[in-house]
Amino acid sequence: MRRVVRQSKFRHVFGQAVKNDQCYDDIRVSRVTWDSSFCAVNPRFVAIIIEASGGGAFLVLPLHKTGRIDKSYPTVCGHTGPVLDIDWCPHNDQVIASGSEDCTVMVWQIPENGLTLSLTEPVVILEGHSKRVGIVAWHPTARNVLLSAGCDNAIIIWNVGTGEALINLDDMHSDMIYNVSWNRNGSLICTASKDKKVRVIDPRKQEIVAEKEKAHEGARPMRAIFLADGNVFTTGFSRMSERQLALWNLKNMQEPIALHEMDTSNGVLLPFYDPDTSIIYLCGKGDSSIRYFEITDESPYVHYLNTFSSKEPQRGMGYMPKRGLDVNKCEIARFFKLHERKCEPIIMTVPRKSDLFQDDLYPDTAGPEAALEAEEWFEGKNADPILISLKHGYIPGKNRDLKVVKKNILDSKPAANKKCDLITAPKKTTDVAGVQNEAKLDEILKEIKSIKDTICNQDERISKLEQQMAKIAA
Repeated sequence: MRRVVRQSKFRHVFGQAVKNDQCYDDIRVSRVTWDSSFCAVNPRFVAIIIEASGGGAFLVLPLHKTGRIDKSYPTVCGHTGPVLDIDWCPHNDQVIASGSEDCTVMVWQIPENGLTLSLTEPVVILEGHSKRVGIVAWHPTARNVLLSAGCDNAIIIWNVGTGEALINLDDMHSDMIYNVSWNRNGSLICTASKDKKVRVIDPRKQEIVAEKEKAHEGARPMRAIFLADGNVFTTGFSRMSERQLALWNLKNMQEPIALHEMDTSNGVLLPFYDPDTSIIYLCGKGDSSIRYFEITDESPYVHYLNTFSSKEPQRGMGYMPKRGLDVNKCEIARFFKLHERKCEPIIMTVPRKSDLFQDDLYPDTAGPEAALEAEEWFEGKNADPILISLKHGYIPGKNRDLKVVKKNILDSKPAANKKCDLITAPKKTTDVAGVQNEAKLDEILKEIKSIKDTICNQDERISKLEQQMAKIAA
């Protein structure tokens, strides 16, 4: 007999917004007209692009710093134009990259306990785009490798450890690039462009492996992401402005494996993909709902699961990596929904009666350790992510400082001797240890000065209030 209802352990996944006191309030979320998610999250911090006068800025808040955020809270504010996209490094929870309208990409090191003073000096500035940079994406498995894409229709892949642009794909796109996605091991990228093409590119060979013209026929923006099995998932619009989602096989891009029409809303659908559970969450910009689907090998391949609905429309969305979830509560996804003035976490849970670790929900997931060095990847090596178990929960380790060693053009030594590393520290000599200690001391002194200033201000305020009280009493 044919089953009427498809069996799936994710059929009853439900979403729930956290209570008000666990939200991040009074944040002026950026109003810039750009279709990125405006929010990036990792197990330590949430970063949100905000309105800033005279330049571009984003907030970086420790996850526990919920409630009302003071207007004077320090920001990351080194860009001279609005920030368009941000992305946390998957191999170091204190390193974040940002792309901006000022045509630059900047990489920042956030102090371990968050910001006490506004950060204006990036660790490295990556200059190479001639127009605004709307996309930044770290390589999933190679340390120090960062991709950026700009409105000059160019994609640049950087070795952040040396500050160099090592690959420049400037002749593959004839129109604006909407998004770029790495595949599971970072050997290929797929892009969606304004010319309605979806391209799959081998960045090191600098050649197009597969492409589909008019993946979606509508004129509004598309998105394309790689799935763990190598297929490509796209969202876009039909000619009648209906929102669509489609699944494609690289070996045959002529016809989609599956194509579904959803509704006639005009917000761009941002896809968030969980390779461990094969669930895709679709968040429409300006929508007030999150739809989620399971991808399987059985027809119709993309199975609708459910919709999380709320009253307020979303301005952007952050998505927590698997290692930042609470496995004891059977949490399989956590979103950070941006409203006009606040950020609201939304928790997706699979209802289970047992308190034991649910190993079917939590297969080993990508950990924070890089599988390759930047040089190895640029030389042609590939490696899958190094997996970790979440059985006892994920405890963040200590991150080393980001070190950037600029290559000296006048230096005649071969390039191979100049290896540099974002996370793994150089071989420890007394000099390096001394420099690190000095940097740490500087940081501590800055924090002490900041605390002293705060105390002085509070003292003044208290004495003024006491005087006012005395006058009232008199």
